[in-house]
Amino acid sequence: MPNLDLEKSSGVKRWVLITWPAFMAACLLEALVFAVVDPSEVHWPGRTVQASHQAIYTAAFFSFWVIAMACSSMALWLSKPPNDINDTARG
Repeated sequence: MPNLDLEKSSGVKRWVLITWPAFMAACLLEALVFAVVDPSEVHWPGRTVQASHQAIYTAAFFSFWVIAMACSSMALWLSKPPNDINDTARG
């Protein structure tokens, strides 16, 4: 097994820590929302959406995933120690 340098893999690790929980949340939200909502009854303000069920499912899933990635990113950012955020060396 190769020896992974943490500094080099921190970007990949951060990406996985953001996308994987967001993917799982999007899957759960997709199941919960479309257990209640019929895609043929989805309306955009002022008009009916003329897309297939699969297109509506796909658009909703990626919307949920982007929103959940923003939440995961914020949680990861908030978990940083103060020394990583503030420049205390100058003080």
